[in-house]
Amino acid sequence: MAVIVAGKLPEGERLPAETELASSFGVSRPVVREALSRLRADGVIVSRRGSGSYVQRKPSPQLLSLAPIGGIADLMRCFEFRIALEGEAAALAAVRRSDDDVAQMEAALAALEQAIERKSVGTQADIRFHNAIAAASKNKLFTTTLTALADVIFQGVSVARKLTLQASTRRLLTVQAEHRRIFEAIRDEDASAARKAVRQHIENARARVLSDNAEPRSK
Repeated sequence: MAVIVAGKLPEGERLPAETELASSFGVSRPVVREALSRLRADGVIVSRRGSGSYVQRKPSPQLLSLAPIGGIADLMRCFEFRIALEGEAAALAAVRRSDDDVAQMEAALAALEQAIERKSVGTQADIRFHNAIAAASKNKLFTTTLTALADVIFQGVSVARKLTLQASTRRLLTVQAEHRRIFEAIRDEDASAARKAVRQHIENARARVLSDNAEPRSK
């Protein structure tokens, strides 16, 4: 990951063979294979049959200063898990939410708006919004799981929002628009739209962490 972020292997460049990588980093080939597997799963590299592996996207240089190398893979796996977990929580929230749940989500959205105006990171407000959705599902297992993952979720959200803040105001507004779509779907009791909006939002967050030029997918 570090050599890709540093630009030593630019986008489109073919990666050295496993034996060469193992020799360069002083590790075994199984370790190299595991690292390549994670990069492939995250879309950083892509394999071409009979040709090898190539760099597909270059993460932001700031990523290495915001998240330790050993922790990046864990953050990506957490994003993957959240896509599945929180998508279903949002779908249930859409059919079970109370007026108070809607008010809690709306208050978190307002706090996020204030963070944008102040140009602050807004990690706590972001997590508050997602926790409000889990609470609205009326299934304690969702809230218990998010609590158990609180540390790694905080790291992931913090990294994503800090990179977004450094990128542009436009990207901040894009992220807020994603939150607004989630809120509206739950408020309007549209379970399918809520599930889709949450899953897409977290996938977009994951993409924004992994690429300087990641453009979010539309609804």
